[in-house]
Amino acid sequence: MKNVHFCTRFFFIGLILFSCTNASTRQQSPGTEGDKQVMRLKKYTYIDSQGTGLEAFSFLMPVEWVFEGGMQWILDNPAMPSVTAFRVFNPKGSAEFEVFRNHCFFWTNNPQVIGLFPHGSKYFGSTVMRPVAARDALKSIILAEERSQFKELKIIKDEDLPELPKALGAGERGQANGPGTSGAKLRINYLKNGVPMEEEFYAMVENISFPVQSMFGTYYNTLWYVDYIFSFKAGKGKLESNTKVFQTITASFKLNPQWYAIYSHVIEYLAQQQIRQIHSIGEFSRMLSRMSDQLSNEQMQQFEARGVAYDKVSEKFSDNMLGIDRYYDPHEGREVELPSGYNHAWSNNNGEYIVSDNPNFNPNVGSNLDWVPLEHK
Repeated sequence: MKNVHFCTRFFFIGLILFSCTNASTRQQSPGTEGDKQVMRLKKYTYIDSQGTGLEAFSFLMPVEWVFEGGMQWILDNPAMPSVTAFRVFNPKGSAEFEVFRNHCFFWTNNPQVIGLFPHGSKYFGSTVMRPVAARDALKSIILAEERSQFKELKIIKDEDLPELPKALGAGERGQANGPGTSGAKLRINYLKNGVPMEEEFYAMVENISFPVQSMFGTYYNTLWYVDYIFSFKAGKGKLESNTKVFQTITASFKLNPQWYAIYSHVIEYLAQQQIRQIHSIGEFSRMLSRMSDQLSNEQMQQFEARGVAYDKVSEKFSDNMLGIDRYYDPHEGREVELPSGYNHAWSNNNGEYIVSDNPNFNPNVGSNLDWVPLEHK
């Protein structure tokens, strides 16, 4: 069974960010040197402390921004044993990038099963609900859960986003017992603590159906997901001016292939064993430890090769669409994606980066850090 977890293909959300805002819009920089722009970034690394104990993912964000949230392992849902939800925000402003947890649902056209598991109940950890398209899921599920507490909420614009599932290669898995695979976005306005806010949401719905034989004929069971749920928000009228920051976060996201290999192994194990619920955290931790030991070098090479393939696809689309430039970072010993439109870039051994379009700017002046110029690739 193929799980749809936000982290597994997070970097692909950058492929459709250009449809949210004008990619040529220049971010009003967190810091300036005279009338020239300077953006200072740092690498954030998230450790899956509840589960594997490994680094799960990393990305770049402005040095003064804050990360909140993370990963949660769900012990009663074999189809989606881990979900991720976090926000990255400017504590001195209103700009914020937020990722929402995925939703996993179950539906069937078997009346006997629906009689035992009615709408709204749980079926092997998944909520029983008839499939809907992405645009309806954003309005009826996500907004209802995440933004209903705010006053004067208005949907300014909502539309289908077919390029999202196409870019992810998810369109082939549509099925005949529902609306198939779809992507959508919507923009809303509302008041938050009396401050007018503007926010744009994105999401995808993906269905996976399979036939089930019974004495009454063939029925179809459907697992369907609302996933890739994220938003960009800022004070009203300031959303587009923060495009560069949002692009940097999404384009720089890196998933740890070792973490993903274990996660995928957990899904296979739960499906094979038909485990409905793991009752103790201790048992769960021991299981993860055993799976980590059991991963062979061959399996890790397969997962890493898959990651390289994803990266190549991401590169092909993101550079021009997102306005991303690639540099070689000698401290990290790898390629790093930084916002385009700047003529100079530096890094230090603390995992921080600075980009500037001022030829006279030198981050080593007045600093006790060793900033090294980066070579454009």
